[in-house]
Amino acid sequence: MSSYRILFVCMGNICRSPTADGVMRHKVRALGLEPWVQVDSAGTHNYHPNSPPDARSQQHAAQRGYDLSALRARQMTEADFEAFDLVLAMDWDNLALAQALCPPQHQHKVRRMTEFCRQYDDAVVPDPYYGGAAGFEQVLDLVEDACDGLIAHVRQVRPVQTR
Repeated sequence: MSSYRILFVCMGNICRSPTADGVMRHKVRALGLEPWVQVDSAGTHNYHPNSPPDARSQQHAAQRGYDLSALRARQMTEADFEAFDLVLAMDWDNLALAQALCPPQHQHKVRRMTEFCRQYDDAVVPDPYYGGAAGFEQVLDLVEDACDGLIAHVRQVRPVQTR
């Protein structure tokens, strides 16, 4: 069985999308889903090529047990739409940018991250970059919730045995 591939997308790939990447990797590993679920993250802009996640994102994630330190920023490419089963944007602007880059045959793959939330009904994962600690915590709350919904989604579309 082939793996299910998920790409998380925000603007610069240093706050929200690497947080989602790290949280989802952690949850996938904990559930023994690594052979079936692969994740990555990218930015719609090339602001921080090959940079690690924002130190504040790393700090807040680490406080919840997630290690983002190995992740590096990259810009989303048209090839990503072929390679991934889902391309999840963090907000409306990045959704529009992803849709504009996406070839017509892959438009169905491009969605908002918060569509998978089960507990929260926020439309977007807000950008915490210019704010304080509360913004990074809110990102983690929304991302954790959405990742739980994503795991349920993956189990529906690709049933696998888990621990």
